Amino acid sequence: MHLVVVRRDLYEQHPFVATSLFNAFCDAKSRAAERMRYLGVLRYMLPWLASHIEEIDEVFGGDPWPYGIEANRPTLDALVQYLVEQGLIAAPVPIEQLFVPTYGQEAKP
Repeated sequence: MHLVVVRRDLYEQHPFVATSLFNAFCDAKSRAAERMRYLGVLRYMLPWLASHIEEIDEVFGGDPWPYGIEANRPTLDALVQYLVEQGLIAAPVPIEQLFVPTYGQEAKP
């Protein structure tokens, strides 16, 4: 859904920043999903929230916007292919060259 960019000079000076940001966003997403699923008091003014959550779980396996390269590889590969086809880049770029590695927790809903 969104992409976070860190300047190369900042990453080279502080290589932990990519993992720290990734882990922080994963934690925030997990907390938000947990709070959304607590139906004791509706957090959002959506009267059919519970049925929408059930549908999300059924259709998307609970996570319509997964984090991480592997979970998004088909979409990223398609994007690179479209960029080549449309002449925006000269040749395909391996996905691993577009993102720096992150370490620590796995992306989860």
